[in-house]
Amino acid sequence: MTKNLRQAYGEALVELGRDNPSIVVLEADLGKSTMSILFQNAYPERYFEMGIAEQNMASTAAGLALTGKIPFINSFAVFSTGRCYDQIRQTISIASLNVNICGSSAGLSDFGDGSTHQSVEDVALMRAIPHMTVLVPVDANETRQMVRAMASIPGPSYIRINRADLPLLTDEGEEFRLGAPRVMRQGSDAVVFANGVMVSKALEAADSLKYDGISVKVVNVSTVKPLNREAIIQLIQGCTVAVVAEEHSLIGGLGSAISEALAGMRNVALGFVGIDDLFGTSASNYEELLVYYGLTAEAIKDRVHKMVNQEAKA
Repeated sequence: MTKNLRQAYGEALVELGRDNPSIVVLEADLGKSTMSILFQNAYPERYFEMGIAEQNMASTAAGLALTGKIPFINSFAVFSTGRCYDQIRQTISIASLNVNICGSSAGLSDFGDGSTHQSVEDVALMRAIPHMTVLVPVDANETRQMVRAMASIPGPSYIRINRADLPLLTDEGEEFRLGAPRVMRQGSDAVVFANGVMVSKALEAADSLKYDGISVKVVNVSTVKPLNREAIIQLIQGCTVAVVAEEHSLIGGLGSAISEALAGMRNVALGFVGIDDLFGTSASNYEELLVYYGLTAEAIKDRVHKMVNQEAKA
């Protein structure tokens, strides 16, 4: 079963707004796409259409936060992180304001609009900002849980929303715990750390690898920052191979975060599946782009298989 993360995000905003009158939503002319329009329909007096003016949207959200409101600002990920980066850094994050940033249609999921609309570096941008929480939900259920959590997380938060329908891999009532990686499948030979769409690809790879006699643990690392280093180290115990899979540049994203967490550890071979320092491009569908950039179950399988065999020969 699949469900659209944008729809889940919009529904979660409405639920949160019903329970908390301090919630306000700001949009940069993409409400029908980000699905913030659902909040506008429910609470028009708390919804601010800012037009194609992301910098003003971020600054206005900072002002609202200073009055005690809890703003959620929305646009495509490439715009909500890049176009207003200065305002996010200078106005929101230095003051550690509770402004919540939605990066919708993230990664390559806006397949038809090409490199200008595809965010391959947004996690790296947000992760580098002090005080910023960075979240990458695996499915619609986790998206709902994250939205509710963001309202109470001190300081600013960024959530990365895929445009596509993704498999439901978590339970609807399962509690989201900030910083806690979730084991999606147990295994003993290798571990794959993944988030977003790549979790389902990792699970598919693990299913295939078991027929080759390789047992793979799959871990959903939906909190990229703050990353629980102790939990990551604990999850790798007993495995000599770890692979990180993400729909993001290999520079500065989840792979970099895991590398930092495992720095200094011996006897652990670390590999990566991600976008190799390239911009996106247009395609006829999303899956076509995932295949083109090597973001597939087969790519994860090949990387794990090769590394496990190398370790066995060492």
